[in-house]
Amino acid sequence: MVPTVSPRPRPHFSSPKNSHVDVPRGFSYCGDHLADYGIVYIKANMDVDCDGAQGGHADDGRCGSSHDTQSVTSFQSTVERYGKGIHDLNANVHPYVVFGNTGTRHGWKTFDPQEYGIEPLSVIAVVCGDKLVFGIWGDTNGDDGDHPVVGEASISLATACYGSGINGNSGHDQDDVLYIAFAGKGAVPGANGANWAARNYADFQQSIEGLGNSLIAKVGGAVPGVPGGWLPGDHGGKPSNTGGNQSEGGSDGESDGEVGDQNCEWPGHCAGASCSSHDDCSDVLVCENRVCIRA
Repeated sequence: MVPTVSPRPRPHFSSPKNSHVDVPRGFSYCGDHLADYGIVYIKANMDVDCDGAQGGHADDGRCGSSHDTQSVTSFQSTVERYGKGIHDLNANVHPYVVFGNTGTRHGWKTFDPQEYGIEPLSVIAVVCGDKLVFGIWGDTNGDDGDHPVVGEASISLATACYGSGINGNSGHDQDDVLYIAFAGKGAVPGANGANWAARNYADFQQSIEGLGNSLIAKVGGAVPGVPGGWLPGDHGGKPSNTGGNQSEGGSDGESDGEVGDQNCEWPGHCAGASCSSHDDCSDVLVCENRVCIRA
């Protein structure tokens, strides 16, 4: 996919078997919680994707400005085999995430989430601003641009995050969106676990919220950008002050580096969080006696 907002930095693809890596001017698929929480995640912006079935009741014309719309998504054949009366995902209805990178060009960086247990059409949690919404892994970035890119979602998901001001050629350019993919077949709604034939975003989203909430509840505050966990059933996306690794009394909004501080570089891994190695601690903190402390 070609980025729809502005030229993107070249992303860095580190094996999810490695720990979280911050790369200047780049991005990493992170798998430091693959073993304990079964997740692979990335923090990026949100470009808009309009691939797949075109038109339909939910199409309001905003995809018309897209310059790189393709007629199919990566798992079109699976969607069609579900036998729900649709032949592919519709970006105006299905909140899908573009996750993983394919390509055959020499030197092209690729990443296949399936090698790490992420199943096609599985639920992906998206933290955008103060919202938590759910999508599905529905498409993959190809090698049709100048360099590999990350951070792209269907127009229906982008609209849920940032409103109707976005369109097929204008998304959210800040690199503050967290995409969390869950390994295992348990994250896949399958043919009968989602309303694939829904005619609008709201109906499809409602059909995967139960599964999405059960998956994110297992993660709690262990992932950057999900401070203190999320209340199952809180679809408004408000961070919970009662779960995960919150410090007593919660955060006062100032950057004191304590657990639960949302201004910490890696929330959930701030001072006072439990750890097993230095890689589990944010910023310049170190792991000592299984607790993140200042060096």
